[in-house]
Amino acid sequence: MKISYNWLKQFIKIDWKSEETAALLTDLGLEVEAVEPYQSVKGGLEGIVVGHVLTCVQHPNADRLKVTTVDLGNGAPLQIVCGASNVAVGQKVAVATIGTTLYDKDGNAFQIKKGKIRDQESHGMICAEDEIGLGDSHDGIMVLDEALVPGTPVAKVFNIENDEVFEIGLTPNRADAMSHMGVARDLRAGLQQKNINTELKTPSISNFRIDKRTLKIDVKVDNAKLAPRYCGVTISGVTVKPSPDWLQNRLKAIGLTPKNNIVDVTNYVLHELGQPLHAFDAAKINGNKIIVKTLEAGTKFVTLDDVERTLHEDDLMICDEKGPLCFAGVFGGKHSGVSENTSNIFLESAYFNPVTVRKTAKRQALNTDASFRFERGIDPTITEYALKRAAILIQEVAGGEITSDVIDVYPKKIEDFPVFLNFEKAAKIIGQELSKETIKKILVSLDIKVNSVSDAGLGLIIPAYRVDVQREIDVIEEILRVYGYNNINFTKKLHATVANAPRTEDYKIQNIIGGQLTASGFHEMMANSLTTPDYIALSGNLKEDENVMIINPLSKDLSAMRQSLLFSGLEAVSYNINRRNSDLKLFEFGKSYRKVDGTYTEKKHLTLFMTGNRSRESWTMPQRASDFFLFKGYVNSLLSRLGISKINIKPVTSDVFAEGISMAAGDEVLVEMGTVKKSVAKQFDIKQEVFFADFNWELVLKSINTKIRFADIPKYPEVRRDLALLLDENVRFDAIYDVARQSEKSLLKDIDLFDVYTGNNLPEGKKSYALSFIIQDNSKTLTDVQIDKIMGKLQQKFENELGAVLR
Repeated sequence: MKISYNWLKQFIKIDWKSEETAALLTDLGLEVEAVEPYQSVKGGLEGIVVGHVLTCVQHPNADRLKVTTVDLGNGAPLQIVCGASNVAVGQKVAVATIGTTLYDKDGNAFQIKKGKIRDQESHGMICAEDEIGLGDSHDGIMVLDEALVPGTPVAKVFNIENDEVFEIGLTPNRADAMSHMGVARDLRAGLQQKNINTELKTPSISNFRIDKRTLKIDVKVDNAKLAPRYCGVTISGVTVKPSPDWLQNRLKAIGLTPKNNIVDVTNYVLHELGQPLHAFDAAKINGNKIIVKTLEAGTKFVTLDDVERTLHEDDLMICDEKGPLCFAGVFGGKHSGVSENTSNIFLESAYFNPVTVRKTAKRQALNTDASFRFERGIDPTITEYALKRAAILIQEVAGGEITSDVIDVYPKKIEDFPVFLNFEKAAKIIGQELSKETIKKILVSLDIKVNSVSDAGLGLIIPAYRVDVQREIDVIEEILRVYGYNNINFTKKLHATVANAPRTEDYKIQNIIGGQLTASGFHEMMANSLTTPDYIALSGNLKEDENVMIINPLSKDLSAMRQSLLFSGLEAVSYNINRRNSDLKLFEFGKSYRKVDGTYTEKKHLTLFMTGNRSRESWTMPQRASDFFLFKGYVNSLLSRLGISKINIKPVTSDVFAEGISMAAGDEVLVEMGTVKKSVAKQFDIKQEVFFADFNWELVLKSINTKIRFADIPKYPEVRRDLALLLDENVRFDAIYDVARQSEKSLLKDIDLFDVYTGNNLPEGKKSYALSFIIQDNSKTLTDVQIDKIMGKLQQKFENELGAVLR
């Protein structure tokens, strides 16, 4: 939100520098993100002065140029070459002196320099109005008032406005501050806290009077809940034309483009007081009657932007006897707005239900200054005041007469509401006991009435426009922000309690696993839980009827909660690959969401993604692509870190994996991992192999082994023996592992597969495994006889149960 400092000063007398005011506003909760200078004419006409043309002769080398001498009031006259046909002796003109910066129509800067034009020296430029930003005409130079003194800065002649504009990052709850008056109201409270007493000056409406009663527009409100208050008045005999400079400058300073004097006044009052207004061409209101109502679903309506829109049955519309004229509180209609030919207007000022306006704005994808305010809640008490203020301004800039009584349909007054403030609770929340007088002073400065006073607290009446102050805690927050967070003292005594939390608490385990993954080269990602429902088609395991859909989605691509973390992760992989970052290791802690049998469920997951090469390119190490077994090693290391060792590994059948396995503890599947199918990766424009692992995090937490056992390092040496076995192709390593463990449970410490051969010189359907076995006795040194006995038993078991042959 943009706030003009000059405009703000019309409400409150302050001579502070903008930086000081910005700091105070930020302390009050209206965070000033930037302060930008504004000039009604870019450059502020700096360096441009009044000149008196003393001589004017034909240029000796150019038919269309004149050589002039110009008195600038500071010594010897300067020679200036001019191409304007209307330059003449005796004129007072605008002269851009050497070093002056001017701007073209596109805002590009250029500097006036001393030069020669066709062999004649020129020491400046005599300007046309479009060359210095004072108009669009380029028919000739500007001829100024003869009474002006040479050397007078042109900026003083035309009263160029210099302003500073605050860019305020307004939080959604501060509906009361969505105007210059609202900001001034807060600024007054802040100044009073600093013992600077100043009044809030509001625009006077004492000049409002009804001139005639010749144009009456009847108003009917069908649903007072949707439109609790509706005001209107007619103004006849207006002349639609460009607004005066002062009004245009106010709007331009806050980033608005002036339209015409009628529309500009409604925008001016909107940003001045926070009350949206709308002007209708009275001649286009059929039957001289305004009806505020909803229409049948499917009704067509063309808005000001020439878009035909389809109405929803709950859209509140401003209508006449034939049909809709305007979306209430959102956007005007094409055929009822003010045009150059408008002479009579009906001016509307209303309070519409915030929820109704917000739903209409979202349905119709319209976001306007009016809807921005209505949907957050405006002040229902200033509806008529703002209408009269706008009517006076319209008469001032467009002429005309007030030709009807003010219509005010307000069947049930919106009342202020009571809140009780407990002093003891306020001191506890604030962390410091403030005096009762300080609290009362702050509340009164915020227009909060003190209705009763007791030893326990204050009975307060909150203004209706403070929609964000409904509870006692809200009042305490108001006191605190005005008193100043920085003014709260720190106590010297620190109170703390020691909580006895289990070692397996979720956040602790996440930190452990996150730290291990980071140390392994993984980067944590956080994807959006909102996604497109179209991803359901990529996996048969996901069901469309289990989608959790968003009622008011920002877009179709963000209209459903994700059922799987795979697709949001592939989006991140694709995003990185497209930016030449193709060697990736990513992990995410996140949730999936489903609606099963009418019940909403969510599950927590840990997902891993790996693609590209194992390490960055280097002359010391050849490039090697990441593979399934490396990825499996990362998964195993995580389970091992959590003490989960008894794992059952089985192939997994999934329409998102080209090949994959599941790892289970008992009957509970903890992890599914594998290589993402090329057809799935292709949907994300990924051409390289991607590995994906999905941990059921809730089951992982339940399976953690918290029993830690410590043992002395063995005194006696371990022995390694190797076997090369010829096996059938369908025999897996885990079968060998299980047979070996069952054969020798006490002395066999470890088994490892260190080579697999499937090449030439082997019988068809066979493969060769090279295995190492670590044997150790913790109580004594093993003898060769014992070792040979163990290895012989293992060899026999492999031959009998697996059909293995020793190579």
